[in-house]
Amino acid sequence: MTDEVRNLIRREADAILNIPVNDQYDKAVALIEQRVHQLKGKLVASGMGKAGQIALNIATTFSSTGTPAVFLHPSDAQHGDLGVLQPNDVMLLISNSGKTREILELVQLAKSLYSDVPFIVITGNPDSELAHTADVTLATGNPAEVCILGLTPSTSTTVMTVIGDVLVVQLMKRIGFTNQDYAKRHHGGYLGDKSRRQSEEEK
Repeated sequence: MTDEVRNLIRREADAILNIPVNDQYDKAVALIEQRVHQLKGKLVASGMGKAGQIALNIATTFSSTGTPAVFLHPSDAQHGDLGVLQPNDVMLLISNSGKTREILELVQLAKSLYSDVPFIVITGNPDSELAHTADVTLATGNPAEVCILGLTPSTSTTVMTVIGDVLVVQLMKRIGFTNQDYAKRHHGGYLGDKSRRQSEEEK
C-alpha cells in the first residue's frame, strides 16, 4: 500500500515537472496585467465540471492577491450570467480536451458581446479548436490520469492547478504585491493575522 501511494505521488510530481514551459506564460501574465491593472477590467475564469472547480480556485486566488477575478459557469452564461463580462476583461478558459461544448459556446457568446475580448486557455490539447481561438495557450502536457480507469480528472487537474499558481505568483511579482496589500484583503483567520504581523515587520 505504501509503495502504491509513493508511486501515485511520483506520477503526479512527474506530470508537474513535464508541464511545457515557454513564452506563453510571459504573454499570459502581460495580458492579465494590461487588461486588469492598466485598463481596469477583471479576469473572468471558466471551465466545466472538475476543470470548472479549478477555474473557481484560480479566480479566488487571483482576487486574494490583488487581481480582481470572478468565476463564470459556462452553462449559467447562456442564461444571463454572461452579463458579468465587461469591456477590458480577459477570459481564462480551462478544458483538458479543448473540445468542451459549453466552453466553445462560451467563446462565441463572449465574442458576440465584446468582439475584442482576449482568451487565455489552459488545455491538454494545444491543437484543439479551443486552443486555436485563444490569444494565449498554456499546455498541460496532457499527462495520463492516475485514476485506475484512466478517466477521472486527477493528474490533469493537478497540473491545471499548478499552472494557475504560476500565473498568480508571476503576476504578484509584476504588480509588486506586498504583505500590506495582502493584509487589506484578509481580515480574519490565520493568514490575516500572519500577513498583518509581516506587514508590521516590513515598516
